[in-house]
Amino acid sequence: MSLKKEVERFILSEDYKPMVLKEIYKRFKAKTREKRRKIREVVKKLEKEGKIFRDSKGRYRKLGEDLKVGTIEFTRSGYVAFVITDEFEEIAVPVEDTKYAMHKDRVVVEIVGTWRGLPRGRVVRVLERGLKRVVGVFDHKGTFGFVVPDDPKIAYDFYVAPENIDGAKPNQKVIAEILKYPSPGRNPEARVVKVLGDLDDPSIDLPSVIVKHDLPEPGEFPEEVLKEANAIPSRVRKKDLVGRKDMRDRVIVTIDGEDAKDFDDAISVEKLPNGNYLLGVHIADVSHYVKEGSALDQEAFRRGTSVYLIDTVIPMLPFRLSNGICSLVEGKDRLTMSVEMEIDREGRVVKYDVFPSVIRSKKRMIYERVNEFLEDPSSVKEYEPFSELIHNAVELAEILREARRKRGAIIDIESDEVKVVLDENGQVVDIVPRKRGIAERLIEEFMIRANETIAEIFDHAGLPFMYRVHEEPDPETIFQLKNYLEAMGIRAKFSHNIHPGMLQKLLEKVKDHPLRSSVERLLVRSMKRAMYSAVNIGHFGLASYAYTHFTSPIRRYPDLVVHRLLKLYLEQNGYFTPEQIDKFSKVLPKIAKHCSRRERVADEAEWDLIAMKKVEYISRHIGEVFDVVVTNITKFGLFVEIPEKSISGLVHISTLDDYYYYDESKNMLIGRRKGRIFRLGDVLKAKVVRADKIRGEIDFELVEKEEKEG
Repeated sequence: MSLKKEVERFILSEDYKPMVLKEIYKRFKAKTREKRRKIREVVKKLEKEGKIFRDSKGRYRKLGEDLKVGTIEFTRSGYVAFVITDEFEEIAVPVEDTKYAMHKDRVVVEIVGTWRGLPRGRVVRVLERGLKRVVGVFDHKGTFGFVVPDDPKIAYDFYVAPENIDGAKPNQKVIAEILKYPSPGRNPEARVVKVLGDLDDPSIDLPSVIVKHDLPEPGEFPEEVLKEANAIPSRVRKKDLVGRKDMRDRVIVTIDGEDAKDFDDAISVEKLPNGNYLLGVHIADVSHYVKEGSALDQEAFRRGTSVYLIDTVIPMLPFRLSNGICSLVEGKDRLTMSVEMEIDREGRVVKYDVFPSVIRSKKRMIYERVNEFLEDPSSVKEYEPFSELIHNAVELAEILREARRKRGAIIDIESDEVKVVLDENGQVVDIVPRKRGIAERLIEEFMIRANETIAEIFDHAGLPFMYRVHEEPDPETIFQLKNYLEAMGIRAKFSHNIHPGMLQKLLEKVKDHPLRSSVERLLVRSMKRAMYSAVNIGHFGLASYAYTHFTSPIRRYPDLVVHRLLKLYLEQNGYFTPEQIDKFSKVLPKIAKHCSRRERVADEAEWDLIAMKKVEYISRHIGEVFDVVVTNITKFGLFVEIPEKSISGLVHISTLDDYYYYDESKNMLIGRRKGRIFRLGDVLKAKVVRADKIRGEIDFELVEKEEKEG
């Protein structure tokens, strides 16, 4: 056995007791420099893998039941942080036990008890610092300065020495590089590397979000990646067609949003003589161009997903691929992976076929225009030649949707997404709800069905695969939802065995309630996040026993992995070799965890930018009165929302017309003198009095009748 293997086996064995490096050298009689170097390499490798860590006395300790490694994430409130382990286990750490760790650091925690049903821990060591730069507001104090981070999850201000100020002025937004991290009795230090601009300049929002979430600059890729991308031909060649089904004569179209540039998916829908439907879902064959292990592949993995930041995209792949050869552009030959499914009137897939193909999209359709066409065909003349396809698609989507409703899927959640309308200077002109029409829903139904069909193939075959999973909610969070509904006067029955159909019935109950969007939001919050996994536990929200992401390989890395597995499955007639099974069993869980994390970062960046733009929008309406709905009640006031803008804020209890006390059991504020009661769902009129873009806070005050009537 090699020395390296021997050292690793010893350190990870049952008999190992914590030792300093010198003791390990002694144990292996390492007298030569070379032998010591080899031992150090093993120790560093195990440390990096999170299997051991060095404690405050310099001893290397194994991680066991009471010691875990993970990434620490602080909350906005600052009272508690959570360490997320590589196995996605959550450990609560009270702020006083975080030991100079900062948001996003990789830490070792010792489990010391429980906190609200979670393990409670304390940080015993910071293994690796997560943040290298911060974005925040510069403030001057005498000769030196401070950077106050935008992110409330970073609990420290950063000291900036006079020589590191770089011309920054008070109240300017800056990017600073961290020079020293917090330690006993010392604030962290940083130097200003870029002045973004004044706080009221809307152009600073995007770079602020990019730095805060450590995202790449839009359009920027490493040289090696661009070199590989530029070497890829810009059109389909004859040799690319070998082994592909030619579907260029078929009526195949794409349907996307107006501003979409990367078209991943195309559809074809025919009615068969037996009354069934033939649905074709044709997905860009990105894996033909992005080879495993290439620089393009490694960069796509690192990014995990494309990030959509209002009018800016940070793509997973260079534009030459994402908007070029991989995009299913109208009238161009494109390589695809096709799933053809024969679907009966009950929404069941009675037959399917999966194969590599070549298509030529006959039309690039737009959601809004398809919806207009369905209202009045004469208003969109250019879609008339595709009338049969569109009507077949609408019929089939309704059948699939009804089949999902019957099996208990949650299908009525209307997204509270908004569209931020900007002018040419990047100023917010308006915030409007994103409406989903029939066209959006039919594409959603077809993609869900294609994803299920691919996942079921691998689930039945029992082969390693990348699933999209969604756990069922914790009973405790469902209990909170029940209390919330009862405070609204809605009786909800929940059995111990939670089924998505129960939650769907609940949504039908609150269909016309003013608090519908709040109930939906709470419902979404009470459910766990969907994520990627190599283990199939099903998808709770969709009521699918097997689900994956196969339909967007241009913008999601897991889809690209699924395509590679699918091609291998088809090439080898449904068989993987023992070596392949071993390889995928090891690598897929790691890819799944990494991609779940990257998806979360992308979501948070998107939400952050939209939140900034909401504050920017409302700050130009200070003093104006809006209709608002009470969405939450606390002892310090009412949280209210302007429903059509999804803009939320606080009416502080100190601004109300009476002394109010909070009845926790009924979730109400009750006036002592006048007896006025505020309940969830109340529709009120409120004036915007303050908007703080840095903190993301908006304050309202209620408007009484005299003021309302002017």
